Amino acid sequence: MEVVIVSYRRGSNDQNPHQVLVRFPSYRDAASAVRSKIIYEDEHGNVYVGKVLRPHGKKGVAIAVFKPNLPGQAMGKVAKVER
Repeated sequence: MEVVIVSYRRGSNDQNPHQVLVRFPSYRDAASAVRSKIIYEDEHGNVYVGKVLRPHGKKGVAIAVFKPNLPGQAMGKVAKVER
């Protein structure tokens, strides 16, 4: 399944670069993908592996954690979820 990387998880005063918001097609997909592996590969061939932690709201967005952190150029790009 393909998801879109939306942004870093933010508060009003800070930003968490290790947590990323990803958009799924629906809330049901986001809820069922918890603890799944998520893979992002950039145009240079670097591979970033993370996992889906939990749904974020009710509109198909979930929180994912990557190690190492995703670069800012990844925002708006597509990542793959492996169940």
